[in-house]
Amino acid sequence: MPAFEDEIVQEARRWVGTPFHHRASACGSGADCLGLLRGLWRRFYGAEPAPMPPYTRDWSEAAGQEHLWQGLAAHMVEKPASSARRGDVILMRMRDKGVAKHLGVQSSLGSQPQFIHAFWGHGVVESALSTPWARRVVARFEFPDRRV
Repeated sequence: MPAFEDEIVQEARRWVGTPFHHRASACGSGADCLGLLRGLWRRFYGAEPAPMPPYTRDWSEAAGQEHLWQGLAAHMVEKPASSARRGDVILMRMRDKGVAKHLGVQSSLGSQPQFIHAFWGHGVVESALSTPWARRVVARFEFPDRRV
């Protein structure tokens, strides 16, 4: 049986090619970055851990509230941003001093790290975790151990 992190990456790769659609979470039909994570959660844990509140594309940017970070911390295991492992959920700020509002799944490590994410205009893709992306990472989370 593959390690859990391998299962996470394999399932995330199954979503590659899904078109971007704000607030959607359907493999092959539409997803945003949170929708990808919600789909992974359903695959490994069954029902989502909490009802999904409405959210806008700005993720409460004007108010400066870290709703996405708080939600992840409530249901996942937060770890140091510098301790990368395959299968980690990575949380990013899209601009300095903005709220953290973009998510991805670390798919490979080493000299050419990659991550899988849903990105406006591109859909779900596997991208290089290049320096411009890596400098945006502010937190990492692991999926909890319990699974269905």
